[in-house]
Amino acid sequence: MLNKFPKWFTNLLNDIFNTTYNLFKIMIPIIIIVKIIEELGGIQYIALALEPFMSFVGLPSSVGLVWATTMITNIYGGMVIFMSSSASGSLSVAQVTILGSMMLMAHALPIEVRIAQKAGVRILFTLLLRIGSALLLGLLLHKLYSMSGSLTELNQPVWEPSLATDATLAGWVIEQLKMLFQVLLIISVLLVFLRLLKATGIEKIFIFVLKPLLKIMGLSERTTTITIVGVTLGLTYGGGLLINEAKKGDLSKMDIFGSLSLLALCHSLIEDTLLIMLLGADLSGILYARLIFSVILITLIIHFVRMLKDSVFEKVFVYQN
Repeated sequence: MLNKFPKWFTNLLNDIFNTTYNLFKIMIPIIIIVKIIEELGGIQYIALALEPFMSFVGLPSSVGLVWATTMITNIYGGMVIFMSSSASGSLSVAQVTILGSMMLMAHALPIEVRIAQKAGVRILFTLLLRIGSALLLGLLLHKLYSMSGSLTELNQPVWEPSLATDATLAGWVIEQLKMLFQVLLIISVLLVFLRLLKATGIEKIFIFVLKPLLKIMGLSERTTTITIVGVTLGLTYGGGLLINEAKKGDLSKMDIFGSLSLLALCHSLIEDTLLIMLLGADLSGILYARLIFSVILITLIIHFVRMLKDSVFEKVFVYQN
């Protein structure tokens, strides 16, 4: 039946199917596993393990539960825990900014780390990169705000999310189906958009503008458009497109490693940043510092990795074919 349609349309449908199918194969099992962990109280144990690290970045131990929930579920889950706890009204703006930056660096790890793995980047590296970077950025912001004496005023959340949700299993299933359908729609729109960028030549403008920065970082210009998608919309979408490109063989392992490493720390700059702003966090930490920190750190990592032998690179950072 697809033979009746133009070749470009059938190719588009194939790309939409392959990209969403590969994502759903990753997401659906992990969504179920995370739900089981939640129901068994596993997040509470993770929060206990994180408590010593909270004082390291100038935060009370109680917010360990917020970050644990964010890492295991997503930013929305962490926001709900934050707003329902006493911590939301007792932290300074600096502390909320530090917490917010850590939530942005390390969230939804079960799904996003698995996506990175499917694209070819090793799980251990991605976990160490995201959790370690979150703690390092949190520490740097803590020192910066402490030394400058800035953002010391009591935090005032801009908006409080509604805590009234359908707690039944059926309600949870419906919410997950809605989310998966949203992913399908966004992937479809993105793939159409990417084809339009190529057809109109706008993609070449993006490459021209970003080529100097990509060159400094050690990223190939072939990763430009997908990196832009991930940075602006999220790792799920950028990573999904990278998985598709990796299967086609259009990108090298170094291209995929570099792009995914950047996206691991700096993705969904629009939506996620706005969400954390609603908690009362300041842009200085959750956007500007996060962006500068991510670019500098990933530039150093990429240039270091390029000095390694291919055998070491594949053994430590990526999966062999």
